[in-house]
Amino acid sequence: MSDNAVTDTADVIVVGAGPAGSASAYHLAKQGLDVLLLEKTEFPREKVCGDGLTPRAVRQLLRMGVDTSESAGWVRNRGLRVVTNKTTLEMDWPTLAAFPNYGLTRTRLDFDDILAQRAVEAGARLQTATNVIEPVLDRAGRVVGVTGTHGTASTGKKRVTYRAPLVLSCDGVSGRLALALGIAKRDDRPLGVAVRRYYYCAEKQLDEYLESWLELRSAQNPQVLLPGYGWIFGLGDGRINVGLGVLNSSSGFGKTDYRAMLKDWLNATPEEWGLRGEANADGPIRGAALPMGFNRTPHYTRGLMLVGDSGGMVNPFNGEGIAYAMESGEVAAEIAADALARKAGPRRDEVLRQYPKELQDRFGGYYRLGGTFVKLIGNPKIMRLCTEHGLNHPTLMRFVLKLLANLTETRGGDVYDRVINGLSKAVPSA
Repeated sequence: MSDNAVTDTADVIVVGAGPAGSASAYHLAKQGLDVLLLEKTEFPREKVCGDGLTPRAVRQLLRMGVDTSESAGWVRNRGLRVVTNKTTLEMDWPTLAAFPNYGLTRTRLDFDDILAQRAVEAGARLQTATNVIEPVLDRAGRVVGVTGTHGTASTGKKRVTYRAPLVLSCDGVSGRLALALGIAKRDDRPLGVAVRRYYYCAEKQLDEYLESWLELRSAQNPQVLLPGYGWIFGLGDGRINVGLGVLNSSSGFGKTDYRAMLKDWLNATPEEWGLRGEANADGPIRGAALPMGFNRTPHYTRGLMLVGDSGGMVNPFNGEGIAYAMESGEVAAEIAADALARKAGPRRDEVLRQYPKELQDRFGGYYRLGGTFVKLIGNPKIMRLCTEHGLNHPTLMRFVLKLLANLTETRGGDVYDRVINGLSKAVPSA
């Protein structure tokens, strides 16, 4: 679409003010670039998420200067509790030089707003109620801006066009800008679906651990093992975030009423938790897709960089997306700043093509391992073998915790770190 009237210009346009977009905008602005951050909604706003953050995500918050103290409204956790029908195992986050030794919980209702404001404080220009529809292309087919609408139903919407030599697609799983350039999802990569709901629950709301359920039993038939995995994360305000995820390697993927399955599982939890029925529910059950393992590539082409969920960067091992959204945003910002310091042309594009290479170096092998892991646990017999025997070996499970959460020292470290890092480098990249 041509842009007859340009509404605004910038050095970089960032589409979407979720964790990927706000992290990108923050780090770009800190590099001294003029950044226009466009968000289709207005803050505060709901977002489907588990609301739990591992130390990998906490590190990125700290790199953005976010105050993660309890006095600032964050709830800290010390590790992960794994629950099966027969066994419960609590594991503290590892003590590493590269990461803090605590995780966090906070609802996305104000989490994204906090990150967006950090971007603004760094110098980015945030514009909400701006729905980007498609990219603006030059005659060579290169992205040179975006077009869409600005405003609300009550104030009225107007057509807008913004131009910049570089656009970052941080628009989530829909990937509207990527699709406009013909970058479709890859069917050979893992995909998950998650549903979650808030409940008032005094028993669990101040839990010191993120709780992961590897076996979900049906209340209607306790002998039936439901597909997928579940979580219960305390939010510290009287509520918990309860949800479940199902991977596309499961036989139940795409054939299950996930909302009904969530209720069925919760009806089997202890009665004193108050998760049975609707009495303690806070809001509806909401769901979202989890694009995993680089399920949309290439991550750079023709003036467009894909960051976070738009590039399928959710961790296949544990369904974590926020850490990788923020980390890829920082990587994109560093490379974009380097590229934009050069004249437009082949040399600038050569620098921008380093972005997908850097992502492959960081996550490609690890995500490939995750893809294998997803296929294995999709087999109920293998999953049962892992839960029945693995949880009885705490030493093995500490290795598994580091693997699932991608928490290793990049240099040196213990034997677990060296094994995980070695495996990630040995396998072909995703």
